[in-house]
Amino acid sequence: MRRLYDVIVVGAGSMGMAAGYQLARRGVKTLLIDAFDPPHGNGSHHGETRLIRHAYSGGPTYVNLALRADRLWTELEEESGEELLVRSGVLNISDPAVYRYEERFQDAANHGVAVESLNAAEMRKRWPGLRLPDSYQAMYEPNAGFLYSERCIAAYRKLALRAGAELVTNRVVTGIEPGDGIVAVATKEETFFASHVIVSAGAWFGAFASLIDLPIRAVRKVVGWFEPEDRSFDAGAFPGFTFGTTRGGYYGFPSIGGAGVKIGRHDGGVPWKLGEDPAPFGHYPEDEADLRQALSLLAPAAAGNLLRGGVCKYELTPDEDFILDVHPEHPNVLLAGGFSGHGFKFSSVVGELLANRIEQGEWGQDIRLFSTGRFTAGDPIKEATIQG
Repeated sequence: MRRLYDVIVVGAGSMGMAAGYQLARRGVKTLLIDAFDPPHGNGSHHGETRLIRHAYSGGPTYVNLALRADRLWTELEEESGEELLVRSGVLNISDPAVYRYEERFQDAANHGVAVESLNAAEMRKRWPGLRLPDSYQAMYEPNAGFLYSERCIAAYRKLALRAGAELVTNRVVTGIEPGDGIVAVATKEETFFASHVIVSAGAWFGAFASLIDLPIRAVRKVVGWFEPEDRSFDAGAFPGFTFGTTRGGYYGFPSIGGAGVKIGRHDGGVPWKLGEDPAPFGHYPEDEADLRQALSLLAPAAAGNLLRGGVCKYELTPDEDFILDVHPEHPNVLLAGGFSGHGFKFSSVVGELLANRIEQGEWGQDIRLFSTGRFTAGDPIKEATIQG
């Protein structure tokens, strides 16, 4: 006898686990399938922390989503009893030759987001460990901070299962076949059936090219934790940060419990192919060297011994906006991918949007920016963006 569900979620990482929780708590019979055992170290969610900001680049769509995501994270904290979100503040620093914050200040004002404009002297006074050229500027968000990413997924998993969701781990999905009102999801061991399917496969989206071929490019990324000279870089004293320079864009975190100042690079990365094991941290000399030079430019006293390094994956779209849409030919297949290295903070609201679309037939927010149609000629949203 075949096993029939209301919804099958293929890929129970950041977005998938959040969707599974949202669906199960609404009484929807839900199965989550993952190739690993989430939270795990094979995807895009590990490495302990992720920034959450609200005066977000990309305009009102992202700002609205960030504010709703924040509310949902605080609700998850309350329901789970776990500390998930730390409001450390986030300091967005840039060389003005690379990036200026005028539009984000305006978006912040329009949405009631608290922000401060700081010059280099003001930053150095507030955080004495910073060593910045006088031309540098910043936008500081005092109510932003960081999420404990693996704790978040573990909390969603626990609550989803408590609400009645089923989870199959260490099971690779080998095929997704939409039919007449029913979708078949095949693994080597068993085939499952559902009225709806959510595909949230992260860097593995290419495995389902026969279902839909999306322009998602997976790359290997690295992060490193460096030993600071003193306690001025500890969490509680130093904020999360982003750092835009002519050499690249970086992000980082204060030292949490003595773990070291964590820094990663947003742009760049080595292409990753399905079936390959990404090279470990240190395989390329630039793994450490690139991160060290950026941290040395920002705060030399934080760039001490490398305590450890890590490897993760980004799954990039050409414009680095997300893909969140209904399959163009199969209305009972939802697509959630291409989160381009900045999606984790939004996973709480993405899970809600996916559940809304299945349960109510509407997303609940304007997410036309994330349509798959933007990758085809003549898409009105993309043309309006180009013209404007």
